[in-house]
Amino acid sequence: MFSDLQRTYEGQTVLVTGHSGFKGSWLTTWLHQLGAKVFAIGLPPEQGPDSLYNVARIEELCDSRWLDIRDTNGVFNLIQQIKPRVIFHLAAQALVHRGYREPIFTFGTNIMGAANILEAARQTTSVEAVVFVTSDKVYDNKEWVWAYREVDALGGLDPYSASKGAAELVARPYMTVLKSEGDRLRVATARGGNVIGGGDWSKDRIVPDIVRSLIGNQPIVLRRPDATRPWQHVLELCCGYLSLGAKLLNGTPEIQASPESFIGSYNFGPERTNEMPVRELTRSALQAWGERDYPVDMGPAEHHEATYLRVDSSKSQATLGWRPHLSFEQTIEWTMRWYSDYCIARQDARELVTAQVTAYTNFFLRNSQ
Repeated sequence: MFSDLQRTYEGQTVLVTGHSGFKGSWLTTWLHQLGAKVFAIGLPPEQGPDSLYNVARIEELCDSRWLDIRDTNGVFNLIQQIKPRVIFHLAAQALVHRGYREPIFTFGTNIMGAANILEAARQTTSVEAVVFVTSDKVYDNKEWVWAYREVDALGGLDPYSASKGAAELVARPYMTVLKSEGDRLRVATARGGNVIGGGDWSKDRIVPDIVRSLIGNQPIVLRRPDATRPWQHVLELCCGYLSLGAKLLNGTPEIQASPESFIGSYNFGPERTNEMPVRELTRSALQAWGERDYPVDMGPAEHHEATYLRVDSSKSQATLGWRPHLSFEQTIEWTMRWYSDYCIARQDARELVTAQVTAYTNFFLRNSQ
């Protein structure tokens, strides 16, 4: 798989939206390592100087432009100027709690901003593929015990989840009836689970909250200790996005699968063993940090959040050749080691990111022999 990624992206003009965010910073770094010519658009990181974008110096790895994707003319003009072959659309308002505080901004960015990207891609003749990143929260969550498949109903009670479900509906016409000139544009949506990894400092996310408490010597406060999530490392998702983009560009020639056959929606989730309640994630994170007996308190849950959610990734595994590789223990260990090396050992953030990209690639190769 990784040799296919190198052949696909080396020398290609790629656009990443949302590169200043957590996942966008990791994806931009990996694309740079693959030899892609990376252009990137987004808003300045809200975490300021401590953001992964800043401390890992992501602007040195790409041609970075600040642009609000709600700016229709700005998006159209810039994409037509850049002329990318493939777009990875990650720009979004990505926080559930912020969605409650700022629903209009959430809807505007996640729905109309996404429509701007897709329409600009349709009208830009260089663009052949769009990997359109949404979320596992697009589903109408019944909190049942079996996993959601790509054919299950979309929904979402909170503004963030509803906006991501609506974004999937916006993407659907671009997969089908809103054809580009010569039917060259191929769009697929990527629905990932709860992603964790080094360098995320977002508010109201469990791992950043744990690390902030540890660094500040404050008790950890859990809002929903029994909420079960499919935890996966950010590199697992980035690998899924890159694999999907490669299939949209090249197909699978050895089995005569055309690039068009990969248009659609794909779940990217971990193995069942990575589905753990917040309480267990916290315990494992503290153990990895070396603070097994650290104080943990319970706090009030202000807004609705689903207690149980998991997705079925069998389609991605069968059609893309993608599969998760890191166990729950490895996911936690890689994540907390990054934070420890950065916060305690004061190692360089860029070097930590690139080292884990390389380690992930080598880990895959070792386990595929």
